[in-house]
This record gives sequence, structure tokens and C-alpha cells, in this order.
Amino acid sequence: MTLAERLRVALDAAHADGPVLLAGDHFEFDPAIAGNPAAVLIAVTDRAAPGVILTQRTETLRRHPGQVAFPGGRIDPEDDGPIGAALREAEEEIALPASAVEVIGTADRYRTVTGYEVTPVVGVVPPDLALVPAEAEVAAVFEVPLAFLLDSANHVEATALYQGRERRYYEIVWGERRIWGATAAMLVNLSRRLRWTA
Repeated sequence: MTLAERLRVALDAAHADGPVLLAGDHFEFDPAIAGNPAAVLIAVTDRAAPGVILTQRTETLRRHPGQVAFPGGRIDPEDDGPIGAALREAEEEIALPASAVEVIGTADRYRTVTGYEVTPVVGVVPPDLALVPAEAEVAAVFEVPLAFLLDSANHVEATALYQGRERRYYEIVWGERRIWGATAAMLVNLSRRLRWTA
């Protein structure tokens, strides 16, 4: 089974009974109240040992400065849904051409503590693309081995106080990069999907 086929099977299983998934940052929220729609691109490189393309946000951004994230952002009215938004944001942030992405499908939505309802869009891209970070938003673009990100042994649950309440979240540490919060949670969900369909 090819990488694209395996990912497609895992995403198709999203509509069946399956693994326990993370619905949102570990806060109580009313699911009846819609979050602000957003989308991210989980770009998996098509190589013998696949990787996932991630960004390090600049320290000057007002929201989540310096954090590791997928390319993505809010869904604009002119976007063709989550897929259109994820592809547009990836092109704006790291110069990843939409034409280079084989879109596999969408994964489980995730609600962030800041009120965004994020749809992860999974796509396969050629390896070694010449990606260029948008200077105002992205400090670095890098690739982390998919096997490392999906290994549950690397999914560490941690806690922190936020606005007087204890927050539980996942983090994945790869070298000097700390992947945590919503980005880590979406990877944990994808890992659980792939293990469940293996």
C-alpha cells in the first residue's frame, strides 16, 4: 500500500467507530457554539522515509510567537472551504505551490483554546521542494520524520496553568524543536487513526 493509500484509508475511517481522539484543547467548551473556521496543511513528503513539513513562527507575531505550527490560518469567504484555505496559506507562508500537493482529504477537526475550529488537510508533496518562508510570519521551515511524529512513545502529556486553570496538552520534542498544543494534538490524532487502520 502506498503512502497516499494508507493515509486515505486512515482518513476514510474518520467516519466510523474508531480510536479515541482529542476534540480540542483540554478546556470545556460548548460544541453547539461554532468556532472560527480555520485550516492547516499536514504536508507529508513522498520519500522512502516520509516527513512532515512544519514551520517555526516568528517571535514578532502577536499570536503564538515562536511556536511550531503547520502552514495554515483562518478560512476566508473566498476560499474553497478548508482545502482551499490550507493550500492558499501554505503558498503564502512557505511558497508551497498548490499544484504540488496531492490532497488526500481532511482529518478530524480540532478546537483550539483561542476559539478556532481547525480542519487539518492532509496532502502528499514531492520531496526536497524549494520552500521559502514568508519573512513576516515564518522564521523557519523544516521537516520532521513522519515515523517519529506518529510514534506514541514520543507523545508526552504535560500540564500548565492557563488563566488560573490547569491545562493538559501534548508535546513532541524533536531535537531542539518543541511541537506542542494544537499542532501536537492533531499529530496525535493522525497517529491514532493510522495505528487503528494498520
